Amino acid sequence: VQLVESGGGLVLPGGSLKLVCAASGGTFRGYGVAWFRQTPGKEREFVAATRATGTTHYADAVKGRFTISRDNAKNTVYLQMNGLKSEDTATYYCAVGQPILSALRDPHMWRQWGQGTQVTVSS
Repeated sequence: VQLVESGGGLVLPGGSLKLVCAASGGTFRGYGVAWFRQTPGKEREFVAATRATGTTHYADAVKGRFTISRDNAKNTVYLQMNGLKSEDTATYYCAVGQPILSALRDPHMWRQWGQGTQVTVSS
């Protein structure tokens, strides 16, 4: 399956963006999908995940501001980001896999990745 992210861009602090992760050549059904982010010189950081069961999990830094959702019929996962802060600036990646609950935040446990979409929060 190929993953394609979109929806990134430049936004003012306090603004919103909705990222989209679309799968082609396969399906998300039965798999977990996660969003990670990365800035230059830093490791990839867990943002949010939705497991095959539909349960959702968030990093503390984004809890209450970001919402992950999935539409299996459309093979699409979304990340609604509200109340954006400058520290949210990063390249955002979606990933698919079946890690166990305790390994959700480990990027090495995710099987396949998209190419990333840049999010810049700046005035």
